[in-house]
Amino acid sequence: MEETTVPEINVKQEFYRSTEKFHVVTCFVGIALNLVWFVSDIFVLPEYWLPFFIFRASVSAISLIALLTRKITGITIYTTMFILVLGIVVQNAYMWSVMDIEHFQQHAFAYMVLFIGVGMLVLWEVIFSVIILAATIISNVIFYLANSQLTVQEFVINGGLLILTVAIFCVFLIRTRYNLTYSEIRSRLELAKSKEIIEQKHEEVVHQKKEITDSINYARSIQESLIPIESHFNSHFKDSFVLFKPKDIVSGDFYWIYEKNNEIFYATADCTGHGVPGGFMTMLGLSFLDEIVEVKGVKTPSEILNLMRDKIISTLKQHGNFGESKDGMDITVCCLDKNKLELHFASANNSLYIIKNAGQPTQDLLICKADKQPCGFYHEKKPFTNNTIKLEEGDRVYTFSDGFPDQFGGPNGKKYMHKQLKEVLSQNAHLSFNDQKNILNTSFETWRGKQDQVDDVLLIGVLV
Repeated sequence: MEETTVPEINVKQEFYRSTEKFHVVTCFVGIALNLVWFVSDIFVLPEYWLPFFIFRASVSAISLIALLTRKITGITIYTTMFILVLGIVVQNAYMWSVMDIEHFQQHAFAYMVLFIGVGMLVLWEVIFSVIILAATIISNVIFYLANSQLTVQEFVINGGLLILTVAIFCVFLIRTRYNLTYSEIRSRLELAKSKEIIEQKHEEVVHQKKEITDSINYARSIQESLIPIESHFNSHFKDSFVLFKPKDIVSGDFYWIYEKNNEIFYATADCTGHGVPGGFMTMLGLSFLDEIVEVKGVKTPSEILNLMRDKIISTLKQHGNFGESKDGMDITVCCLDKNKLELHFASANNSLYIIKNAGQPTQDLLICKADKQPCGFYHEKKPFTNNTIKLEEGDRVYTFSDGFPDQFGGPNGKKYMHKQLKEVLSQNAHLSFNDQKNILNTSFETWRGKQDQVDDVLLIGVLV
């Protein structure tokens, strides 16, 4: 059979030719936007407008010179793009180091947008991404030691860890996109020589698909490291279960728990979207809960949700303008006082159920209503309601996202609905929580049948 392999030099030349124009435009836009963002500096931190302006102007000027003279100096457009991104990374590290917590958190979003933008727009070899990641860490450490008044804990909780996570994820994203694009160009050139290249490249396509899945699996491992494992969650209660079924590899639902002085705080949350977009929101939610409850010591569930909402709106810069992000979450925050046998809770959109006297003739299911507003931007912002319920030993508390009752299936392809969920919970509340979990999972899968799962599923049961 005729040789169909295209020399690497030909593939590289075609790669550079086909992607250069896009990167030139991206570079010009990045230089311009870096200067345009100076306008926000004047309003956010007016006392630092001059050093911020000097930093921005220097980064943009150096990048523009490199861009305009690249044919004379012989540097590639990818090196030029690297200079721009490196400059903005160092610039952001300096800006971060002089900010208080409020502005620090807001700027974390700009930092995160930078890395996501680079991950989605830039195509370069992995060594550039590794250097950018190293420069991010080093420059933040240097400027933090030189300027920042924040503690290491405040630095990490309020955005440092989140930015590092996004940066690492983007390294894998760029690498995957680079390999995919490079392989696509190679295949296109070889296909021009012979149609038989389709069979020869099948293995490569499978391999590239695996790389994408591996990258998303890596994102899942990051998310799983932040969400408590079920055994850790269950260790706080006499008996409990967590039925957690992500729709995709990365989940938009999450749960969280913290105990202090015989008070157990736990949350059941459903973020906007699922998969990778929902996964980014879960990391924000977990970070905010840690800060509000563990660091600041806020104990009232309604106040926790009020602060969570403010942080989401501030971080995502939500002002109600047309076309902007309306991301947020439906979330229930509970505080179980083991000494007083009281449940304090506040909830955004998702109600919770309490079953009393399980398995007895007097068994009763209480529906505890939620506030009909999300934890995020909403046209009518009201304080969340703090609810207190007196409990008795043996009471069962159930919190959940809408993924379970919203699942389509059954003989007519309809939703499972809350009514059926309440029936299954009521009929099996007297059983051990492990048995309840298995029955609920079987009921869900039987109902779903061959239908695709429509959303992430999260259902938590707790024995008082």
